[in-house]
Amino acid sequence: MSKKLTSQRKYQELLDSIGEILQQARLEAFRQVNSILITTYWEIGRHIVVYEQKRQEKADYGSELLDNITADLKKRYGKGFSRSNVFNFRRLYLAYPKIQTVSGLLSWSHIVALLGVSDDLARSFYEKECVANHWSVRELERQINSMLFERLALSRDKRGVLRLAEKGQLITKPKDLVKDPYVLEFLGIPEKHQFSEKEIEQKVIDNMQAFLLELGKGFSFVARQFRLTLNNQHYYVDLVFYHRILKCFVLIDLKLGKITHQDIGQMNLYLNYFKKEEMAADDNEPIGIVLGAEKDQVLVEYALGGISNKLFASKYRLELPDKRLLQKAVERIIDREEKATRGKGQGKG
Repeated sequence: MSKKLTSQRKYQELLDSIGEILQQARLEAFRQVNSILITTYWEIGRHIVVYEQKRQEKADYGSELLDNITADLKKRYGKGFSRSNVFNFRRLYLAYPKIQTVSGLLSWSHIVALLGVSDDLARSFYEKECVANHWSVRELERQINSMLFERLALSRDKRGVLRLAEKGQLITKPKDLVKDPYVLEFLGIPEKHQFSEKEIEQKVIDNMQAFLLELGKGFSFVARQFRLTLNNQHYYVDLVFYHRILKCFVLIDLKLGKITHQDIGQMNLYLNYFKKEEMAADDNEPIGIVLGAEKDQVLVEYALGGISNKLFASKYRLELPDKRLLQKAVERIIDREEKATRGKGQGKG
C-alpha cells in the first residue's frame, strides 16, 4: 500500500474518531437537557397538586384554576404553557410521585403518550418496552392504541400480567412471541372489504416495518412465498422470518376466512420440511403461525392435538380492538384470581 493511501486512511480514521466523540457528546447533552426539562415539569406539577390539596380545588382540564394558571404562566414566561402542557405537568406528578421512577431515556413526547394510559400496569409495561425497543413516539402510540399490553395479558394469569407490567415482554419460549389477535389496522383494509390472500400478503410486504412492530421484538424478515419442493410438487410459505432471540425460523401463513384443519396440517408439513432441509446445526426448531380472520377454538384444539411441532393458530383484525372490552377482560383475570385467593383464605379460617 502506498504512503499516500496509508496517510488518507489514517486521516479518515481521525475524522471518524472525532465524529464519534461529537456524537456521544451531543447525545449526552441531549440526555442532560431532557432530564432537566422533565424534572422541571415534574416540579411544576408537584407545586400545582400541593396547592390543590391546600385549597381543596382541582386543576382538572376544564377547571377555572387551570385556566388561571395557564394564562398567568403565559404572561410571565411566554410559550410552552398551553392548557394541555400544564395539565400534563400535573398528570406527570400524579402518575410518578417519585421523579426517580421516570426513565431518563424517554423524551417529553414519549412521556405525554404514556400519561394517556390510565392503567398503572399497562403504563409500566409500555414504558419498559419503549425503552428496551427504542420505540419512536409514533410506534409507542401505535402499540398503545392497538392495546398490546391487554392482548398479551389475555393469555396469562394474574402473576403473568403483573410480571408483564414489571419487566415488559420476556421471550424465552415460542408461546411468548404469539399474539391472539394480531392487529393489522396499518394495512388500511376496511373490515368488510373483499380481498384475496395475495392482496393481504402484498399489503404486509408494503408495510413491513409496521408488521415487524406488530410481530414484536427479535423478528428479521427472510422471504415471501418461500418455495418447498417435495416429489416435484411445489408448496409456498407466505412469509418466513428468523427470530434472533429464540434462534429459529418463524413461518406465517395468511388465511382469508376461518382457519381449517387443512391449514394446520399444511403448516405442520412446512415445519417438518424446515427441520429437515433448512435448519442450521445451531438453530432451534421452527415455529409456525397460521393467521386467519376467524378461528374455531374447539376445532383448533383438536387439529393441534398430537402435533409435536411448535404450531400456533391466531386471528388477525383489520381494525383496532375495542379498548373497553379488552380492559374488562384483563380486569376479570385479576379479579377472578383475587376472589379465588380470598375464598381459599376463608376456607382455612
